[in-house]
Amino acid sequence: MKIGIISDTHGYVHPKLFEFFKPCDEIWHAGDIGREEVLDELNLIAPVRAVYGNCDDWDIRSRTTESLVFPCEQHKVAMMHIVGNGHYYSTPALKLIQAEHPTIFIAGHSHILKVMHDPPHNLLFINPGSASRFGHHTRLTFLRLDINGKELSNLEVYDEEK
Repeated sequence: MKIGIISDTHGYVHPKLFEFFKPCDEIWHAGDIGREEVLDELNLIAPVRAVYGNCDDWDIRSRTTESLVFPCEQHKVAMMHIVGNGHYYSTPALKLIQAEHPTIFIAGHSHILKVMHDPPHNLLFINPGSASRFGHHTRLTFLRLDINGKELSNLEVYDEEK
């Protein structure tokens, strides 16, 4: 499966999303979606799994959840907006890790792109950064990767100056 991963759009749909996510089988959005139309537009590309973020209103929260745990190929994926940085985790994120033992954890909130292995929890931590023109970040980023069984490959990052 080819997966598109995005977070912190804050209502902005980057025009390059359609081309970059076109080959994706699914898109995972890690919160701070901003407008329901973002989910609708992403769903035109591929099915979307999304969690809400701290900036999302009740309309978005009615269509999403605070956290998701789901299988993908031979991985268990957890997704939550406010997680931590891959070394330190928020209490709700740590509880989710301890209860579910995900092998991939998708986070948002920081607006900082980060992909790292977390050996103590035996998982891959992914924060795609922010795909928005709004916020304190200086780079606009989102990513995609291939998941085939246990193998993760072809990590590609869309990165531009904000």
